[in-house]
Formats: sequence, structure tokens, C-alpha cells
Amino acid sequence: MTTRWSRRGFLAASSGTALALGAHSAADAAPASPSVRPGAAATAEAADEFATLRARWRTLILGEGFSPTAEPFKSRLADLGTTASGLWSTMAPATGSLWPDLVYADPDPDTDQESYGFSGNLNTSYTRLATLAQAYSQPGTGLTGDSALRDAIVTGLDHLHDEVYNAAQTRYGNWYSWQIGAPQALLDVCVLMYDQLSAARISGYLAAVDHFVPDSAVAAYTGTSTGANRVDLCRVLALRGVVGANAAKIALARDALSPVFPYVSSGDGLYTDGSFIQHTTVPYTGSYGSVMLGGLGMLFALLAGSTWAVTDAGRQIVFDAVEKAWAPFLYNGLVMDGVSGRAVSRGVSASDAQHVQQDDHLRGHPILASIVLLGQGASSTENARWRGLVKGWMQRDYYSPPLSDPSLGLTSLSRLKGVQDDTSVSAIAEPTGHRLFTNMARATHRRPGWAASISMADRRITYYETGNGENLHGWHTGSGMLYWWGDTYANGQYSDAFWPTVDPYRLPGVTASRKALADGAGGDWGASLPDVNWVGGATDGQRAAIGQYLKGLQSTLLAKKSWFCLDDAIVCLGAGITCTDGTAVESTVDNRNLGPTGSSAFTVNGTVKPATYPWSATLPGTSWAHIAGHGGYVFPGGATVKALREARDGRWSDINKAGSTTVVNRKYLTMYVDHGTAPSAATYAYTLMPGASVAQTQARAAATTWLTVLANTDDQQGVSVPSLGFTGVNFWFAGTVGTLTASKPCSVMISEKSDGTAVVCVSDPMRAQTGLTLTWNRAVASVTSKPSTVTSATTGSALTLTFGDLGATAGVTQKITVKLG
Repeated sequence: MTTRWSRRGFLAASSGTALALGAHSAADAAPASPSVRPGAAATAEAADEFATLRARWRTLILGEGFSPTAEPFKSRLADLGTTASGLWSTMAPATGSLWPDLVYADPDPDTDQESYGFSGNLNTSYTRLATLAQAYSQPGTGLTGDSALRDAIVTGLDHLHDEVYNAAQTRYGNWYSWQIGAPQALLDVCVLMYDQLSAARISGYLAAVDHFVPDSAVAAYTGTSTGANRVDLCRVLALRGVVGANAAKIALARDALSPVFPYVSSGDGLYTDGSFIQHTTVPYTGSYGSVMLGGLGMLFALLAGSTWAVTDAGRQIVFDAVEKAWAPFLYNGLVMDGVSGRAVSRGVSASDAQHVQQDDHLRGHPILASIVLLGQGASSTENARWRGLVKGWMQRDYYSPPLSDPSLGLTSLSRLKGVQDDTSVSAIAEPTGHRLFTNMARATHRRPGWAASISMADRRITYYETGNGENLHGWHTGSGMLYWWGDTYANGQYSDAFWPTVDPYRLPGVTASRKALADGAGGDWGASLPDVNWVGGATDGQRAAIGQYLKGLQSTLLAKKSWFCLDDAIVCLGAGITCTDGTAVESTVDNRNLGPTGSSAFTVNGTVKPATYPWSATLPGTSWAHIAGHGGYVFPGGATVKALREARDGRWSDINKAGSTTVVNRKYLTMYVDHGTAPSAATYAYTLMPGASVAQTQARAAATTWLTVLANTDDQQGVSVPSLGFTGVNFWFAGTVGTLTASKPCSVMISEKSDGTAVVCVSDPMRAQTGLTLTWNRAVASVTSKPSTVTSATTGSALTLTFGDLGATAGVTQKITVKLG
């Protein structure tokens, strides 16, 4: 069982474990005299505090509470030793490089893509030295305390300092390499090798850090100094202060964290609805958000109980965000790809000798470990609940068990192992419910047995992000991509080499033109923003009506798309589909990754279709379809659907310039509606039933009164499901649909309860409406609760609601509870 540290003093007295883990013979090297250390004029008490912080950081980067002779740590430590031995054997200091494959000397230094590569090699060089330092400091690596390795590390540090990372150098390429990547690794090495480095060496290294990361780097909360980047910069400043015994630097780092905490209403950061944005326009909970969460957890832990403890009350916003921002996108240990930006293209790197494929599970596991660490400084109630959540995610991750994650560091591994072994912690089940993230055009829908996520784009949120040669084919991921996973099935749907092998024009759920797009079309860093406002919806927290006005990327495509998220299904509607690109326009019902073998049976209207590859067919009159091991699809009123089985080749280098060039192959089963080459007002309608059996799918198709499509036009889209008491309508324009009349564009969802009450949910996805009047032609006895946005409510044979400045609510759902007449 892992003992919980106190909120103020966690890690304050834990340096002994770290020192033991990094212990080595005094004969290895004579440490420099304390009298010549940086900060020697400080009092003995202050010097002791800096030493405590160095020891504490060792604990944070080396881990604690595990036995180096027990699995999985024994094997992981041995692997670290093997990796370090390989790096050590290939280190060859030369002009312009420390390793032959990492040339950092830029013959034409600027900020173009080629220079990014050279600066990245500098970053990686320091990262490799950090790996060597960990192998030297950790027990059980076969290199623990090796004096020759120690000398090699010092030689490497000196070489990089003398040649490139010094106070006289002008940076080139990517700013990140100079201000975050390289200095973080350098300072970690300085902590691990502190007793092996002379005062002069440390002084020179710190002068380089001061040169590239001056105090002005955090003077203004803007540009590249926001969100996760700001936290990373604060880590550099804090560690520079710890290594150099500089209290002012540590205080600056602590204080510079404060702008990260408050909620924002635009740009980078956390929003009140749980959204997290980085790079101004990109939903990034699963990538930059992960970095921010982990960085804050480490800095809170480093400074806890010290003179520089983070006491800003705003840090509670970060604690609240664990369940408000991160948990909704975690499912069975993975973090959903729709909030990981260009990181989805980082599968297998060409430079990774171990060929470890990064995926949604491997991105999720560090977040779990960060939540465990953050919990040590939160309230006892929060800490206990978070450990229960983490234990549940770990237990359910059958596809990629976290403790077998080859890329998970020993510190994260030890934290997760501690939770797994803690018998006082009970696993918490996946929650059910709907979350609509209006500020980043995302939604998650979680039901017993499955979860789904929808990715959209508008004037504030990009179609996708590319940059650094990454995510080159992510063009349509914001065009209504509908991801979904089962509880005990299909957890590897987007993990198993999906991104380099899927047809990027046929992503699940999207409507797209087949017009050929160039790599990185639309511009780097989230520059491509569609000129649309109506994106969002209304939800009562369990069900939802979601809509997206879609304009195609570099295309004439226009479409209205709606999703009605229900108890065991999602109803998907498309209308007003128009395009003059001269190429086919398609709406992809689904595109399931069936893995290397692709043997899942495909049944349409009761007939099992061929399982051969390749295979394709046009299927007129399709009432329902089913993919074995996945789920069912119902087409109300019947539809002409095209289907195909195809084996697709791809390379990670196709979508990421740093990716592996090895060809991978996966088999896909695709269903789509072909709208033709010049569609005008084309439509589609289908119901997705994750996890449904053949019998359940067939029964739903036969129950023709279960669902009524109230409207599916360019003006409005709506459905009703009487058995659920559900009505949902997206009013793209004012009008009447069924029993609802809206005077202006809005999204409406009504849930009638068995107790004679109903909840009316209304939002303004356009964020512009004032004086909206909504009439529900239903007898209502009284209004029992309403928000201040409702300026009048008339009951009787109909309910009429008048909203004041609905646009000021930023698209957030307004809920009105009524007693039915």
C-alpha cells in the first residue's frame, strides 16, 4: 500500500529513497567542495533547503517505493541499461555533433523546417545524456555508478556546451528546443550528476540556460509562454534556481505559474466547460494538456512545504480540472485522439531503435500517473477518488495494460503500480453521461458498455493542426469525425496503425469532398479555420442534440450535420450537402479498422456479405447492417449504401516526416453514402448502435415507430424518440419542427420524465442571439426552475419561453424544468 503524503509536506522528507536509488561509491569521483558551490554565500539553512529540493527532484525523476529486483521494474531497469549502453557506444564527439546521427550544426541557421531538424537534434542529444544519467543513477541497470559512464556524460555535457548550447550562441530552428527541450534535459542531468560536476561547469551550464531562458520568457502571458509551454518554462526556471541555489529564480518560477490557473474565455488554457486549448485554436487535452498536468504535478511536489510552495488559491482550478477536463476524455486507459492534435501522427519514429508505436493508450497512461502525483497535494477526498478512477482505468485497459507500457518511465510506473497494489482503493467504473465542450467544439457521450466522441470545427477551432512536418493528412478530422469504443472490444480501433493506413477522406462520421489535398493543406499551427458560427448543441448531461455547420477545407462543400446522442445509440443526420468541386462527395457512416486479418462478418438486411479482400458493393434498400464484434447500423426508411473491404498499406512517414518508413497494412470495412460529384441539398440518416448484436440491430430496424425524423433539411434537423421522451431539434434557421417553434437559430433538447416533469434544454451555438422566443406546443402546468436568461415563461396549453441575451452564455446549455399539464 502506498502511504499518502500530507498536502503541505508531501515529498518533503523523501530524499533518502532518491539518494539510495542514485547511490554510488565515493571513489567514483571527488565532489566539488561545498565552499565553491553556486550560492555559497547563502546561509546553511538556505543551502540545506536547496539540497533538499535537489534530492526531491531526484525522487521525482528517478521514482521511489519500488524494488529494483521485482517486476516490472527489474526488466525495465535492465532495458534502461541496454538502451544506455547502446547510446554510450555510439557517442562520438565531433564538430557539429555528439552522436553521428544527430547533427546539430546548421549550415544555414534560420527558422525553416530544415533548421527545426537541426535544433531538434540538439534537443535529442541532451535527452540521450539524460538517459545515460538515469542509467548511471538508477539501481539494477548494469551501469549504476560506472565511473567510465560518468566521465562520458561529463564529456558530452562539455561538448554540447562548448559547441552549441552556451551564452554566446544565437538560437535557430524551433524555439522549443532551446527554451524547453534542451534545458529541461540538461538541468535533469545536473541534478542527477550534481556531485560529479565542478562549480565552474555548473556555472557555465546555468549561464547558457539564463541566456536562452531569461526572466523575460515569463514576463508576459502571451505567445509561446502560455498553458503547457508556460508550465514547461517555469520548470526550467525552477530547476535552474535549484541547481544554482538561486532563490529569486525559484520564486519567479512559482509566481509565473499563477497566470496558468485562472479560467480563460479565449486563447490558450482551461475553460469553465472543461475545454483545454493550446496554440490558440487547437483542442489539446490529450497532448499539451497532459504536459501541463504532469508539469504542474511535479512543480507542486517539488516546492511543497518549502519556502517557495505554490499557495495560489487558483491551483484548485487545476485540481477541479482532473474530472472536469481530463477524465471525460479518458476511457479504459486511453485518451481520445480528438483532443491530441498532431500527436496522433507520432506512431513509430524513424529514430526509435525499439520501434515502439505511440498511440492513444500510450498517451493516456502518463495522464493517469500525473493524476496520481497531483492527488498527493490535493484534498484527501480528491486523492482517494482519483486513485479509484485510475485503478479502474488501469484494470479495464486490456488492450494496452499500463504496467506493460514500454514508453512509461519508472516514476510513472511506480506510481501506477502503487495504485494497483493498494488494497484500500476500489476501482471506480466508467461514468455515464454527456459532456459538451462548446469552447473547443468537442463532445463526449458515455453509456454503459461504450463511449463516443465527436470532433468539429468553427471560427474559433481549427479543422486540424499540422506543423513540424506532423499530421500531414489530418485535414478532415474536424469535419464531424465520430470516434467510438466498446468496454471490452474495439479499444485498439484507433491505436492499431489506424492513422497511417486509414483513407483520410473517409474518416468515420465525416462528410468530405474527394478533392485531393496537399500535405499540410490549410497551413501550420491550426491556421485553417472554417468561416462558420453554428457549431455546438444542447444537453441535459445524459443526452444531447449536437450540430455542425460544415464548410469543407479548401473546398466548396457545405453541409449541416447533426448527432442526437441517446441511451443506446447515436442518431446521425446530414442535410443541405452541396459541392461544386467536381469530385465525389461522401458521408462516411463508419470505417472500422479490422486489424491485420479483418475477418469480422458483415451482415446487411440479414445477408452475410463476402469476407474477401478486396470487395465492394452498392447496397440499395439497406435497412440495417452489422459488423461482428463492433456494432449495428440502422438506416430509417432505407438507404443506398456503398460498402467495401480493403487492405490498405501506409507508412508513418506518410503523415509525419519523422516517422518510420516501414510499410504497415491494415484491413478496413467501410460504409458510406455517395452523394455524387455535384450534390445539391443531399441528405443522409443513420443510427449507430455500438456493441449491438445482429438481433438487436434487426429489431431496431423493424421498430419503425421507435424513431421519427422530424426534419432533415438545410433549415432544421430534428428527431423524436417517444419511448425515451426525447425530442431534439437543431434550428439552423427560425421555423417550426414538430411541436417546437423557434424565432431564431438555436439548439433544443427536451427530455420528458416518467414523473410528469420535463427538462427543456436550449443553447445558442452561434453565441449571437438576443430576444429568442421558443414555443413548445405541449400542455405545461408550471415552470419549476429556470435560468436568469429566461426573461418570461408562459404556461398553459403551450410553453413559451423568451430569452434575453442568450448569446452571452457562450453556447452553454440553459435548462428549464417544468411540470407537465
